[in-house]
Amino acid sequence: MKTKEEVLEIISNVKHPAIDYSLVDLGMIKNIEVKDNIVKLIFVFPFPNIPIADALINSIAMPLRASGYELEHEIVVMTEEEKATFMRMETEAWRG
Repeated sequence: MKTKEEVLEIISNVKHPAIDYSLVDLGMIKNIEVKDNIVKLIFVFPFPNIPIADALINSIAMPLRASGYELEHEIVVMTEEEKATFMRMETEAWRG
């Protein structure tokens, strides 16, 4: 059985498609829980209804599936403080 740390290692290299940081580094993944072969986590997006939400979710789900896990998730919107950090990191590492 994988631990939270092992799951975090699996997903920590998944980069944002337009920002040269991982989704984990950008604060877009929270509350990772592992039970049996199910990984539950929260995606934290800077705005509601972002157009690449499905792509971001799939970018995390694919390596988890390849390791034998299924993903259960929910989506929340960042707090103003989280969004400010995200926007600063986006500005630093934008690769479009």
